[in-house]
Amino acid sequence: MKIFFIADVFGSPGRKLLINYLSKLKEEYKVDVCIANCENAASGKGITEKTAAQLFDAGVDVLTGGNHLWDRRDSARYIELENRILRPSNYPERSIGNRYFIKNISSESKLAVVSLTGQAFMNIGDSPFVVLEHMLPDLKKEANSIFIDFHAESTAEKRAFGHYFDGKVSAVIGTHTHIQTADEEILPQGTAYLTDAGMTGPHDSVIGIIKDRAINRFLTGMPSKFEVAENGLQINGALVTVDDNTGKSTYIERVRLKLRS
Repeated sequence: MKIFFIADVFGSPGRKLLINYLSKLKEEYKVDVCIANCENAASGKGITEKTAAQLFDAGVDVLTGGNHLWDRRDSARYIELENRILRPSNYPERSIGNRYFIKNISSESKLAVVSLTGQAFMNIGDSPFVVLEHMLPDLKKEANSIFIDFHAESTAEKRAFGHYFDGKVSAVIGTHTHIQTADEEILPQGTAYLTDAGMTGPHDSVIGIIKDRAINRFLTGMPSKFEVAENGLQINGALVTVDDNTGKSTYIERVRLKLRS
């Protein structure tokens, strides 16, 4: 099974990249399933039914979330009903959204996709270690492979998480910082790992925001209008190959493509 994970899709520039290029990339990479983090897809904050539809129509199979998933409050009902959009599984039980998704790849191959958030420097969420450990028996009853989007700030927490679940899940791919790391590897027990997959959108920016506005906040301490940048477009992410029989990964490759919208 070949998985194409697309890092945080940021605003309309990120969506346009997928609309224009994803079909060709899926064919080129011979992708079986495409997963994308969507928490910043709508003008850099949250997700809406319209923006989600654009990503699904472009060829994304599953959308993972994070701490900004619910920033568009009018989309809560849609997030609740659309089972292809995942909330972090370690958020409180009353949180709106789905905890995991099972993707049928073939009659003998299924992939469980899970979104989790870290605790270090994040505002809410139970221990992702404990929550996933409790979920694993049920996930393994439904799928022979398990993909984790670990949406966290701390590189140390991500690294510890990857090692703790090495051999227990197929892949742990980090998101949230919008800065791609260069540490992709297959861990000793067969889990594909990358600390952060980066961002799909405008990289001539400060994590997606117009540079001058972000810099001004640091210089003055004053709030400034949040505005999505437009230039330096890239698709970031990772390609992961998983053995359907063992659920262990055999290959991981970072994706960093400089493109035009």
